[in-house]
Amino acid sequence: MRELDSSLTSQVHDYGVSRQLLSERGFTLGGNWDYDHGSFDCALDEANLVWLRLPFEVTAGRLDSEAEPMDTEIRFGCPYVLKHVYNEGLDDSARAGTVGGLINQFSAPVDPDDDIESAWIDKARRKLDEVEAIYPRHA
Repeated sequence: MRELDSSLTSQVHDYGVSRQLLSERGFTLGGNWDYDHGSFDCALDEANLVWLRLPFEVTAGRLDSEAEPMDTEIRFGCPYVLKHVYNEGLDDSARAGTVGGLINQFSAPVDPDDDIESAWIDKARRKLDEVEAIYPRHA
């Protein structure tokens, strides 16, 4: 993981507007969101191994599939680039059963904090520059 300096850090914005603006630029809501925090993620490669992540915390309202997104305000954290190299095949320690099969069937990353080559940092920086450019107009 490599943090990137950003003017976006600590800025507060409407979640619905941010979701729309960022989805137009290839970002999706990361799968590990909860009512009070989440992240917008953008894959930087076709294999989905290198990502630019824009973490945020909810400052007003909450993330909820039934709530109006316009009622939710978020504060961005420090953006970062992460790279995961996964083992091929199934995880030998995967639990049997329906729930275990759904959740634990894939192997863990070889190194969740794998070194990130400078080319990916540069690509993430360019993508982040693109994102930072849209926020002064929509703050």
